[in-house]
Amino acid sequence: MAETKNAELVFIPIPGMGHLVPTIEMAKLLTDRDECLSITVLILKAPVEFKSDSYSRKSNSRVLVIDEIDPRTIEHEPQASPVEELEIFSVDPRDPSKVLKVGKGLSNILKEKIKDLLNAIAKKVHDESIRLARFVIDMFCTTMIDIANEFGVPTYVFNTTSAAKNRDVTEYKNSVAELLVPIYINPVPGKVFPSRFFDKDGLTMLLSMARRFRETKGILINTFLDLEAYALKSLSDDDKIPPVYPIGPILHVKVKSDDNKDCEEIMEFLGEQPVSSCGHRFLWLLRQPPPKDSIEDPSEYENPEEVLPKGFLQCTAGFGKVIGWAPQVAILSHPSVVGFVSHCGWNSTLESVWCGVPIAAWPMYAEQHANAFELVKDLGIAVEIKMDYWRGSDLIVKAEEIEKGIRRLTEPESEMRTKMKQLKKKSRMALMEGGSSYNFLRCFIDNVIDNIA
Repeated sequence: MAETKNAELVFIPIPGMGHLVPTIEMAKLLTDRDECLSITVLILKAPVEFKSDSYSRKSNSRVLVIDEIDPRTIEHEPQASPVEELEIFSVDPRDPSKVLKVGKGLSNILKEKIKDLLNAIAKKVHDESIRLARFVIDMFCTTMIDIANEFGVPTYVFNTTSAAKNRDVTEYKNSVAELLVPIYINPVPGKVFPSRFFDKDGLTMLLSMARRFRETKGILINTFLDLEAYALKSLSDDDKIPPVYPIGPILHVKVKSDDNKDCEEIMEFLGEQPVSSCGHRFLWLLRQPPPKDSIEDPSEYENPEEVLPKGFLQCTAGFGKVIGWAPQVAILSHPSVVGFVSHCGWNSTLESVWCGVPIAAWPMYAEQHANAFELVKDLGIAVEIKMDYWRGSDLIVKAEEIEKGIRRLTEPESEMRTKMKQLKKKSRMALMEGGSSYNFLRCFIDNVIDNIA
């Protein structure tokens, strides 16, 4: 009888909610799929608290989450002269240039603390006849490839956004020129690329991270074949890119929290609305923006009436509701919901697809504009409100533009709505036994188990 091989994987995400949640959900999915796998998720704390901090403690018996490394609390001798800096990870996925940088004195201590934890993991799994088999790092944590190499462990990248690759587009800043980018079906306006692409320093860092992907054994992507077939084929046809594994949609799809009063009130309101409600019925998530140049998450208003027209809440009572927190999957799953005005973050996009709800695209930063372009132009499952609006800019999105987009979004028998219903079915089939994502995940697991030294 062949010896059973047990493998330990180490996941290293960044602490932002859009990266941490799918990472932990993927860890759970892997351990559910194969009892030979156990996973440690190693989280380095960012300089600010994220809402993901409480979520990071949710795991299962074979997914261990360690979030005790906080560079802010490590004592070290300060150095007066300029010193070599270590870029640990990007602390703000909206702006990859905002990396956590520490001086050489602190960086050496921090690296040793990480190695101590990894050594403890390696010893523990060795004592239990488990092999330390793979590192799976976030797309913004490529520095960790060096540490994985010191342990002689192969590395995979987990891309929590859509299937995409980089190109130098700095010459197209503020340009209406359209680019032929292999990953997109249609020519792409230069203005939809992240602003850091038009900054030489920012672009240098982004391309440096992308080049390091080539040092890895593969790229796991939170998407599925039927959603981005064209983009995935483009990546797979490039022999410079490691094997690609589209294993999504990976989502935290718990529909609602039974002990959450806000959730109960929201679902009660939705239950009072007709199925596929159109017209002027709405649920509006209104958030207070973080301070300028801050990487903190938006927060709730203590009194939303301060920023709303006088009497707005009273005039819209019964057919509209303003909230400061949203159980998004629960809302999108409700039969009364007909459309979603979205910033087009990738997690929100996948949730819309999972629930079959068309999108009105209103991106604001980072890769959201490129996501919006893909959804509107290539996939035809969204309409545009404003795709060239950047948060913090002087551009005003007019009421007429918002109204036009929402009216198109709520058309009852549109081709867009039909496509989204089809993708809803395909997103679920992809994860079922025999589905494309199910099979790609099986290939990854087999690769891990079969290549344990």
